[in-house]
Amino acid sequence: MNAAKVIQVLLADDSEIVRRGLSEVLESSDELHVVAQAWDGHSAVEAAHRFSPDVALVDIRMPGMDGLKATRELRALPHPPRVVILTTFGEDEYVDEAVRAGASGFLLKDTPAEQLIRAIRDVAEGKATLDPAITGRLLDTLALQAPQLTPLEQKALASLTERELQVLRLVGRGLSNADIGKLLHITEGTVKGQVSRLLAKLGAENRVQAARLAYRSGLEC
Repeated sequence: MNAAKVIQVLLADDSEIVRRGLSEVLESSDELHVVAQAWDGHSAVEAAHRFSPDVALVDIRMPGMDGLKATRELRALPHPPRVVILTTFGEDEYVDEAVRAGASGFLLKDTPAEQLIRAIRDVAEGKATLDPAITGRLLDTLALQAPQLTPLEQKALASLTERELQVLRLVGRGLSNADIGKLLHITEGTVKGQVSRLLAKLGAENRVQAARLAYRSGLEC
């Protein structure tokens, strides 16, 4: 993403106080601009239609259309924003469902301002982010689940090379491109290319979805 471009952000939360606080935090960064605010899922989708934000910061529990359904509709738009779920609820089932709905990030509302800004910037660049406090619980939960892969997922996994499976395991462990490069003794740029091809083969939008598939498939991560 062009570093000179200001990231347009949509805020969706039923609490006006929360929206005000988040807006102040995000506007404190020269890289971010809150282009619209919404109080429920329906108004979030309408605002996304009108303003075409780069990233939507969406609460899970809102009246009417909740954040999970809103995420699905946002991601189905012709020009979909990347979605970061922001909530006070850290239950594992919400995290898993948010990822399946197409969210690129999941953060708790007590996330420090600097970390929140960095997460939005990363998501806008096509990366994914999960709050460290819940990442381990999510992956542990997925690892204990019986594999329930679709035929397409099974076919995609079967098409991976040994190197791609190796990279997928490391992605499943939450390692960055730089860390994967050090372990495999290759450049970070090479890893970036391999991860991009891996995601394309798996039909995954981001690393979180790829990690989820790795654990569901029973791969040793």
